[in-house]
Amino acid sequence: MTWVDFYFACFIAGFGLSVLALVGGGTHLHVPHLHVPHGLHVPHASGGRGTPVFNFATLAAFLVWFGGVGYLLSRYYAVWYVVALGVAVLSGLGAAAVAFWFLAKVLMAHEAPLDPADYDMVGVLGRLSISIRLGGTGELIYSQQGTRRVAGARSEDGVAIPRGTEVMVARYEKGIAYVKPWVDPADELQ
Repeated sequence: MTWVDFYFACFIAGFGLSVLALVGGGTHLHVPHLHVPHGLHVPHASGGRGTPVFNFATLAAFLVWFGGVGYLLSRYYAVWYVVALGVAVLSGLGAAAVAFWFLAKVLMAHEAPLDPADYDMVGVLGRLSISIRLGGTGELIYSQQGTRRVAGARSEDGVAIPRGTEVMVARYEKGIAYVKPWVDPADELQ
C-alpha cells in the first residue's frame, strides 16, 4: 500500500462516515457509540459533562481533510512524504477543531442536563381552562421551563372548581394533577 492509497482510504472512510451521519440523522438510524473518558469533555457553562472532544463529527472531519489533503499532495505535487504527512495531519486537526467548535458553540450552546426537579408538578401554579365538575376531571394550563403545557386536572378535595380559577398542584399521579384553588398568602394578611 502506498501513501496515496492510504490517504485515499482515509478520505473514503471519512466521507463514508459523513454520509452515514447524514442518512442516519434523517432516518433516525441508531449506531453504537464509544464511551469517552470524563477528562476528554469540554464542560457546559451549566456544569454538565459537555461535548466530547473526540466524537463522530470530529473524526469524520479529520479523516476527510487528512485523507484529501494528503492524497492531493502525494498524487499531484512532488512533495516529500514527511511534509505531506505533516500538512495532512495539520489540516485534519484544523478541520476537526472547526467541527468541534461548531458542535460545541453553535449546536450544543443551549443544551443543559435534565434535572428531574425542574419537571416536578407539585407546587406548580396554573389556570383551569376547563372547569372541574364535582368528582370530575378538567384541564389545567401551566407554564414549565418556559413552555406552555396542559394536563388533566381533578380537585384535591373532590369539589367543583370553575373555569379560569388559578390553582396549585397538590399531587400528581398517573398523568392527572390534583389541584386546589390558589390563595395568595399576601392576600390573607390583608
